[in-house]
This record gives sequence, C-alpha cells and structure tokens, in this order.
Amino acid sequence: MKKRIVGFDLARAYAVFGMFIVNYNTVFGSHKTTTGLGYVLNLFNGNSSSTFVILAGMGLALMTNRTDYNSESKQQLRATVIKRSWFLFFVGLLLYTWWPADILHFYGGYMHVAALLLFVTKRTYLWLSTGAVAGFHGLLVLIPYETGWNFATLRYTDFWTVSGFLRNTLYNGWNPLFPWLGFFLLGMWLGRLDWQSQRIRAWVGSVGLLIFLIMEGIQAVAKQGYFDADLTFYLTADYLPPFLPFMLGTTSFALVLLVICLWLGDRFADTLLVRALTATGQMTLTHYVVHLTLGMILFSQLSGTAFTGSINEGTPTDPLLILLFATSFFVASVMFSYRWNQSYSHGPLETLMRKLTG
Repeated sequence: MKKRIVGFDLARAYAVFGMFIVNYNTVFGSHKTTTGLGYVLNLFNGNSSSTFVILAGMGLALMTNRTDYNSESKQQLRATVIKRSWFLFFVGLLLYTWWPADILHFYGGYMHVAALLLFVTKRTYLWLSTGAVAGFHGLLVLIPYETGWNFATLRYTDFWTVSGFLRNTLYNGWNPLFPWLGFFLLGMWLGRLDWQSQRIRAWVGSVGLLIFLIMEGIQAVAKQGYFDADLTFYLTADYLPPFLPFMLGTTSFALVLLVICLWLGDRFADTLLVRALTATGQMTLTHYVVHLTLGMILFSQLSGTAFTGSINEGTPTDPLLILLFATSFFVASVMFSYRWNQSYSHGPLETLMRKLTG
C-alpha cells in the first residue's frame, strides 16, 4: 500500500509541474505556437488536467475500497464526500473571480455525483464514464459549442447567469461534467483494480501505450491535410472542445504515466527526491491555489506583463522564461512540501478542508 500510494503521488507531482507550465504559458505566453520551445510547452495542454481528474477519481475509490462497510458507515462516507464537494465548489467559485479557467468548482461537481456511486459495481464506472463522453457528443447536436464563449480572450460571457452557469458547468466550460466526469469515473474504476498485481500494471500500461500511439498516428496524419477541414478539426482539437480523440489521447497518456510512476515509486520510494515529490503530490489543492495567486503575481512582476486572467493578447513572453519560472516555482513547491510534511500530515488547504468537512 505504501509503495502504491508513492506511485500515485508521483503522478500527481508530475501533473502539478505540467499544470504550472500550462497555466503560466496560457496567460503570459502563446497557446498557438507550433515551433520551438513554445510548441514544447503547448504539448502539456490537456494532459495535466486529465491526469489530475483521473487520479482524483482513483483517490476517492481507494478511500472507499472496502467490502465490510455497514449502512451507517456508507452514509458517513457519502456525507463526507458531499461536504468536501461543496467545499471545493465554493472555493472554486471564489477563485473563478480571479482565474476564469478554475477547475475546483468542477471537481466539486464530479465528487457530488461520485458520492452517489461510491458502492456500485466496478463495471458500472466504465459504463457511466462512456456515457459521460457520449452525452457530451449528444449535446453538441443540440447546443452550438461556442455558445457563451469569447474565444479571442477565452472568457465566458454569461457565466454568472443561471442558463450560462448551467451550460458552462454541464457542457462547454473548461472542464464540464460532460465529458470530464468520464475521466473521474474512469479513475474510480482504476482505483478498484489490484495495483499490487504486476499483471494488472502491465495490462494497463500496454493498453494505454497502444491507444496513445494510435491517437498520435491518427492526429499526425490529420495534420498533413489528408482529411476535410471538419474531420481534421475533430481529430486534432485540443481541450476546447474535448472531442473523443482528445479524451482518448489524454487518458492513454495518463495510464502510461501512472504505470511508470508506480514503477519509480517501487524502486526509489526511500530516496530523498521521491519522498519530496510524494509530499508535493499530496498537496495538490494547496499548490493549485498558490500557483494561481502568488505565482501569477510573481510572474507578472517578473515579466512586466499585467495579469488579467485571460489569454495573453500582447507580445508573448519568451517561452524559455516561462519554463524557467515554472520549473523554479515547482522546485520551491517541492521544497516547501517536504519541509511541511516533516511536521504535518496534510497540506495547508487540505488540512482546512478536512477540519471543515470531516
């Protein structure tokens, strides 16, 4: 169990680093760059968020992965998950006023739905995960995806209206329940697997690698202009909209990453670096909020570019500076996590959430 958790937290730590790169590049760099280091930074788009959501689902499944719960215990667990979902929802809405691409309030939605599904059969998670992705594609037929969006600034124009909020949360926000709940439910299915088994690890890693290579191949062909414009857009869309190829590509990446991190956790669990990265992976909520507040302010001062919470519309910051800052901020986060972990079991915001929600 100890080694298994190490591997999961290493994957979270990687996702934290990727999240730093993506968000700093989105605000201060350019998400349209197709060459050089700027292109390399854009390769992180989507993978970090999807990995986070999958791991969140796994964490919830592991938290409830016993067969001897009585009715009272099940009710208590559901109540705890629901309270934490509301905590994340309201913290996320508060953060949204500063960072319109917030994911926390969506996390609250995933967890609230998952609270109703804590003790269903393992196969049910796969069916419902598939349904979330299919439901999104069904909604595309009913509601134009661009409704509510200003894609020039990546701002959602009517978020604070009832119809706009529901549309954004369920369908076409940054991480809406359809289809992103599919990642979370897939994570719950993965959390029910026996990760002590090398056979399971090899199977998950092999399937993930196969799908990843297939999707990369299809997208490479699509970018060469072999298909019409609509099909090319569908096959190569990145994050917005989250079409099926995006979902498959980022899911397969997360599966391969997870197996690699489990191997590293098994092999190097007692090293100082892995212990520090493990502590970092256990504080993802804290690092998420801090990098979007303190980190954005620091980089704004360093780069001389005002933080607006929107996509950069001026001259992009040198991608090398973005990479250096993201890496430095991550190193500082790892050092803080390690020192904090020497005295406390959970990160600052994680502790606050536990105190308020049980």
